[in-house]
Amino acid sequence: MAPDIILYCIIFIFGIVIGSFLNVCIYRIPKKEDIVKTASHCMSCGYHLKWYDMIPLFSFLALRGKCRKCGAKLSVQYPLIEAANGILYVCIVWTGGIGIDSLLYCLLASALLVLSVIDFRTYEIPFGINLFILALGLIRAATDFSNILTYLIGSLSVSIVLAILYYATGGRAIGGGDVKLMAACGLLLGWKLIILAFLLGCVLGAVIHVIRMKVSGEGHVLAMGPYLSMGVMIAALWGERMINWYFSRLL
Repeated sequence: MAPDIILYCIIFIFGIVIGSFLNVCIYRIPKKEDIVKTASHCMSCGYHLKWYDMIPLFSFLALRGKCRKCGAKLSVQYPLIEAANGILYVCIVWTGGIGIDSLLYCLLASALLVLSVIDFRTYEIPFGINLFILALGLIRAATDFSNILTYLIGSLSVSIVLAILYYATGGRAIGGGDVKLMAACGLLLGWKLIILAFLLGCVLGAVIHVIRMKVSGEGHVLAMGPYLSMGVMIAALWGERMINWYFSRLL
């Protein structure tokens, strides 16, 4: 029991460290800024952060959510993304154990976090994020080559339907980034899981957005990226069990 707890603590710490970098990506990618070379700084006064200002979660708490130099309030997004990434990493390893699939899913979770926040704010899915997920899919297909057909069909099974919808409506019904996202994730998950992911994403999007419209007066236009991402992660973690349970009820 103790070794397991230590392992999950290490995974969580690794996850929040990566989560700190994800915050950089979320802020800089929409602005076309360099995510590696530019030093981290306060958005209000430009103060260049020291290493002790960037300890995931703990620095935010120690500084009480304010810049050390000018006292400007820091966005609560920073600890939330860090914590979410750490929790996702733990859930992935707890569900699938340590292996290549868990590594790929951890990287997928991080990419989807960045994609979701950016799409929620800008209604655009960065092409580079979809390209990164596509690379993960190619690795998955290469490491499970005996099932290559499953992944190739997965890359087309949902995306081709969405592509037809995209061109038929001139992009009013679905975004081009969503089409690419489903193609890349389909290559990573395979056809059964990506279909489930899409269905889950549509249900979550419909329910959550209706609630948001009622509660906060949100408009009818919604960013599908975050909801599709939720569906993808649920399918990746528990999809096989959900599908097996469903078909066991039919027999």
